[in-house]
Amino acid sequence: MGFLHEGHLSLIRQSKKTCDEIIVSIFVNPTQFGPSEDFNNYPRDVQGDNKLLEDEGVDFLFLPSSEEIYPKNFQTYVNVEYVTKKLEGEFRPMHFRGVATVVMILFNCIQPDYAFFGQKDAQQLAVIKQMVKDLKLDIKIIGCPIVREPDGLAMSSRNVYLSPTERKEALVIYHSLELAKKLIDSGERRVNVILSDMTDLFSNIASANLDYIKIVEADTFEIIDDLEKGKEYFVLVACKIGLTRLIDNTRIST
Repeated sequence: MGFLHEGHLSLIRQSKKTCDEIIVSIFVNPTQFGPSEDFNNYPRDVQGDNKLLEDEGVDFLFLPSSEEIYPKNFQTYVNVEYVTKKLEGEFRPMHFRGVATVVMILFNCIQPDYAFFGQKDAQQLAVIKQMVKDLKLDIKIIGCPIVREPDGLAMSSRNVYLSPTERKEALVIYHSLELAKKLIDSGERRVNVILSDMTDLFSNIASANLDYIKIVEADTFEIIDDLEKGKEYFVLVACKIGLTRLIDNTRIST
């Protein structure tokens, strides 16, 4: 959605290892924002974005208007059913309908062979993979690692909203994920224990308001109660720091 940072640029660099031509789409998609969310205030910097894309050697920037994507009397939406009902889907009920719809439109406009998405939006990546699989689209979806600031905070366009104090307090999200990894690496398999210890970290942060901490199976996004040996999981956190809602995750192998 623009206001590009190193996380976005990492997708471009990854794509250049595979693809002959690189197209970047920038579109702040109104249908994935709820009525009380930050669509109007979402950070935008098309001129700065364009310079970064030129520096990275991108071949094309696809920068459609809202009217081009959603013309008058637009009526058709894409619903990915099961994986969208929990977690982000619970707190943002229409979000994934908007995401799936706009990604399908962008795919149809561009017709890429590959599409690159960041793991920070892990549930979104799962939704897109499910849509591509179910609708038999001839596109390979590539998930790319989270890019973090030197102190561990996941890069996000919304980080610009944080005050200096909130920026420091936002590190509790990363620290909680590191704690989960440490507990799991030491042999802890009880999800309730892991989540309880993670939650305790947030109790001392004045600006933090947790939406959820969950552990899910990496492929299915099933919320689980105990970890099993030899499986892949996501530990997921969604938390408001002040007025800014941030999400983060880490992928764990047991």
